[in-house]
Amino acid sequence: MSKILTTIAAALLLLTASPVWAGPTDQLREYTDQVVKVLDDPSMARQDRRAAVRKIAHEAFDINETAQRVLARHWKDRTPAEREEFTQLFADLLERTYIARMDEYGGERIKYLSEAIDGKLASVRARILTRTGTEVSVESRMNLRGDRWLIYDILIENVSLVANYRSQFDRIVRSSSYEELVRRLKTKRDEFLNESAPRARRSSG
Repeated sequence: MSKILTTIAAALLLLTASPVWAGPTDQLREYTDQVVKVLDDPSMARQDRRAAVRKIAHEAFDINETAQRVLARHWKDRTPAEREEFTQLFADLLERTYIARMDEYGGERIKYLSEAIDGKLASVRARILTRTGTEVSVESRMNLRGDRWLIYDILIENVSLVANYRSQFDRIVRSSSYEELVRRLKTKRDEFLNESAPRARRSSG
């Protein structure tokens, strides 16, 4: 995905839930506005802004459902401990890929078009309106967990986040092994942590 599309995806990941009476579109609209308010606040420090949107994202995204869909047929062969480990590694990956790009936010706005609800599943179609007038089609796929609609997949111009990662991960598992996939995810995580540590020390100093 291009930088602008990953930024758009990031904005859509940063949604949380509202009361049970609210439909999926209501929840996306209400809490997207809250996230945009955080991003538009010039008084917030960079790290504070990231912490705020990270907290909202953790409440909004059904990471367990997404992780299971991403691993697909390889999920059933995993032990409970392996599933838990993979889910956390995948959550870390999403955070690095999307939340770290929030600094690229450029005033995009969302125009909601329609929603479809099928039992406990829903999809909300929208268009992202950029400051340059460009429109990008986006579909948020959600499921109902208790009294909350949570996101488990996002499609940007018909490109699915879940399908994209599923293809990559399946290729690694089939060409090598599941253990190799985990090793690569851990390596990427450690590289990110090592890169972030010097910046954190400089900021505190």
